Amino acid sequence: MDKETIKAERTQEWRLDLRKQIKAKERTAGIRAKMTERDPNVRNKNSDEVNMGLARELAVAEAQRCLDCANPTCINGCPVGINIPKFIKKIEVEDFLGAAKVLKETNTLPAVCGRVCPQEKQCEAQCFYTLSLKKDPVAIGFLERFAADFEQNSGEMSIPEVAEPNGLKIATIGSGPAGLAFAADMVRFGYDVTVFEALHEIGGVLKYGIPEFRLPNTVVDVEIDNLRKMGVKFVKNFIVGRTASFDDLRKDGYQGFFVASGAGLPNFMDIPGENSIGIFSSNEYLTRVNLMNAAKEDYDTPVFSGKSVAVIGGGNTAMDAVRTAKRLGAEHARIIYRRSLTEMPARVEEVKHAQEEGIEFLNLNNPLEYFADKDGRVKSMKLQKMELGEPDSSGRRRPVPIEGSEYELETDTVVVSVGVSPNPLIPQSLKDLEVTRWGTIVVDKESMQSSIEDIFAGGDIVRGGATVILAMGDGRTAAAGMHEYVQNKNK
Repeated sequence: MDKETIKAERTQEWRLDLRKQIKAKERTAGIRAKMTERDPNVRNKNSDEVNMGLARELAVAEAQRCLDCANPTCINGCPVGINIPKFIKKIEVEDFLGAAKVLKETNTLPAVCGRVCPQEKQCEAQCFYTLSLKKDPVAIGFLERFAADFEQNSGEMSIPEVAEPNGLKIATIGSGPAGLAFAADMVRFGYDVTVFEALHEIGGVLKYGIPEFRLPNTVVDVEIDNLRKMGVKFVKNFIVGRTASFDDLRKDGYQGFFVASGAGLPNFMDIPGENSIGIFSSNEYLTRVNLMNAAKEDYDTPVFSGKSVAVIGGGNTAMDAVRTAKRLGAEHARIIYRRSLTEMPARVEEVKHAQEEGIEFLNLNNPLEYFADKDGRVKSMKLQKMELGEPDSSGRRRPVPIEGSEYELETDTVVVSVGVSPNPLIPQSLKDLEVTRWGTIVVDKESMQSSIEDIFAGGDIVRGGATVILAMGDGRTAAAGMHEYVQNKNK
């Protein structure tokens, strides 16, 4: 019998054995677990977290669905390389603290990622159930959140091990997910790591961009405090390039810099009336509410949020903004999106939650102009109906205007959520730094090293806009690259 025949027979035997395992798992564990959620008509009036987590018994049952694949493709879908079968197996045998420790071997923000990562497009999309059986994947994200929350609530938080201090100073610019992941890995290597944050709160987009009903600040704070216990230092209200230059920091002994300053420059559509009062970028709107307590009457940083709020866009940030508007009392909180619901880039879960909470969706509509009252405040907008044509470069069908379909819609607040551009402060302060025509920093993708040898970069300042977990993956890649660079430099 030749080798190919033997290999084919063994493969067939493996498949038969796996199918037996699947049937056994389905008998004992049932279908995919469902997340408990707060009542839509109650939650749309407060900031309580919508998803309430899995009960202990449900988490164990869901963990039992994992097939313990010989080749766990789910790991390939995780940008930070979590050993997914290993942490799930810990949950299956009810070693929940052990599961959290496994997660933190490669991901120091598991409670965050368990809530906001698009697992359906990453690890769960690579689950054997999805790839080969066309069935619901193991709820990896739910289980990650369960293990992280269990540890946070247990009072027995584990601190990842770090190497002996090597005395070498490293600076991280920005305390968002990329910066935090980078800092965590560098301190594990033994470096003296300081994170410089321009704002008055640590956490970057995790704090100013994501509402508490999706990601409570207390959850973020616990994970940041864990980084402090590992040895990471944080400095707030410090703008690298303004408060101090890179040369100033080099003179202070810093041997490497990781730029994770994000994409904080909002994009607008450049249409008539866009400068009217009451038209915000999603960045400003969410930052005022999430970080500056604009929704509270006793604070001096209010945000006007009217009774008829229109949010332009179809991504997760647009969903965050429109759901926030609903919670601030909008009678009509609308999404205006030029494509159909099918092409909407927001997570399916976020769209579902928005629909349940009474958000109105005006799909296949595009704003053309805003009209203001005599005081300059927006009062209405002109919309044009669209239809879908052939797919564009993104693979989504291109929206095409329908002639003669324009109409006017009353609105007293508009939030524009059509993307962001990289924060320009760092590139402006470094003349020798190579950037793209979009303002993103050019890096070597294998190491995240820029054209200036001691400066590395990752996250939105490189990608122009990405998920939390992709930014964290950049941070980990940059940490490995900088570790190699600094060690070679100090030989």
